[in-house]
Amino acid sequence: MSRYDYVVVGAGSAGSVLAARLTEDPGVRVALIEAGGPDTAQEIHVPAAFPQLFKSDLDWDLDSEPEPGIGGRRVYLPRGRMFGGSSSMNAMLYVRGNRADYDGWAAAGATGWSYAEVLPYFRRAEDNQRGEDEYHGAGGPLTVSDARFAHPLASAFVRAAEQAGHKPNEDFNGATQFGVGRYQVTQRGGMRCSTAVAYLHPALERPNLTVLPSARAHRVVVEGGRATGVEVERGGTVEVVRAEREVILSAGAYESPKLLMLSGIGPGATLAALGIDVLRDLPVGQGLQDHYMTLLNFRTDAESMLSAATPENAALLQSEGRGPLTSTLAESGGFFRSRDELTAPDVQFHAAGLLYHQEGLGAPTEHGLAFGPCVLAPTGRGTVTPRSPRPDAAPRIQHNFLTTQEDRDCIVAGIRLALEIADQPAVADLVTGPYDTPASASEDDILDWARRAGHTLYHPTSTCAIGAVVDPELRVLDVAGLRVVDASVFPSVPRGNTNAPTIMAAEKAADLITGAAPLTPAAR
Repeated sequence: MSRYDYVVVGAGSAGSVLAARLTEDPGVRVALIEAGGPDTAQEIHVPAAFPQLFKSDLDWDLDSEPEPGIGGRRVYLPRGRMFGGSSSMNAMLYVRGNRADYDGWAAAGATGWSYAEVLPYFRRAEDNQRGEDEYHGAGGPLTVSDARFAHPLASAFVRAAEQAGHKPNEDFNGATQFGVGRYQVTQRGGMRCSTAVAYLHPALERPNLTVLPSARAHRVVVEGGRATGVEVERGGTVEVVRAEREVILSAGAYESPKLLMLSGIGPGATLAALGIDVLRDLPVGQGLQDHYMTLLNFRTDAESMLSAATPENAALLQSEGRGPLTSTLAESGGFFRSRDELTAPDVQFHAAGLLYHQEGLGAPTEHGLAFGPCVLAPTGRGTVTPRSPRPDAAPRIQHNFLTTQEDRDCIVAGIRLALEIADQPAVADLVTGPYDTPASASEDDILDWARRAGHTLYHPTSTCAIGAVVDPELRVLDVAGLRVVDASVFPSVPRGNTNAPTIMAAEKAADLITGAAPLTPAAR
């Protein structure tokens, strides 16, 4: 039995940040438990190679339950299982969400999480290539850069959107989120800058950090109402890793709630049905949100990313850190409103210079262009529940995509926006025909196609939400010494890609855990 001050479960987007920040104090001992292993695979670090990680040993390779809003389909849910977690297999887009997200959280009771209060933590994390300003930081661990390659097909989407009347936006994380443009990315020298690269690797040499790879957390040990450790299986041996101060779950929006429930913390009726003793009856696993995305795919005779994997491009990446292999695939996009009265966007676009279909699992066998919308501010909510008391059983995940009228209206409006953009000369002159698109612009045809062709945007959140499961300092309600720090604590999914907000939350949590004074908007 090993003892530490803090035991962190999950070396992913949040856990790597916490491990690095907490061990800055040489008097603090931290154990970091990770189910996967080191991020050594080449496909992790070559940006354009991330789809090759899907359904590999580095992927948790989850699936939803049959989804009632999309014809009973099961949806493939990739999640990273290695140092850096999903920041080691995502598309590296650096998007923070909208001011309205955080101000909405604070207004609903998440004290300390307003936009003005979280902005300093975004800035502290960031080392932005463009330098420091009111919105951005310089000198932080996370390298944020402009893309080093612009595929002509992804750029054509931006021109077509401008031709359709949408304004250009050079910084989706600046004064306004509305408009179209190219995404900034978490890359350093043209290679992926995951939280493992940015935070964990520099901290690995510290004697007060112990990383336990290939270790599956079974449950949180709670004694006398206090979390005192984590039961872990490693190499066929089960042991308890003891925490003198706190246990911190950073296993993500699917695994963190599952771990809580296996530990007896969750909906009483659900746990009782599984034969799990109920320690605390809390709505763990309720409130799941994600962004449902549809991508229209078009054929083209123009060269796409299909032909990017050449020896010449590999050499260019290795020698100069540039070229097509630095592409995130989803290079460009934008934020729009489906109704004029909205003050914040409810539709986000991604555009890629290749065919991206069948949930990202379809082989691109010809040149193509893909772009389309997601439901950015969904009203539907889902659930995560244990499948059985076995810790190695994947959880039951029900997103309830497109089960509300608001979400169906939003995706229809977004797809019509996409069809309008596709009709503009910048795209229309490049494409030779549809590969996978709606049969027509009618609402019935759009919805039928959206249900068949849509998939997750890989942004699960809100299953251990502030106010329901944790307090604003991310402490699990009525259980001492236990926090959750990852995207599961978000009261709702932010309007944008969720990696940057997760890193921000971990930066903020590090101060909450250590009792440091919160950063002020003027501080770094």
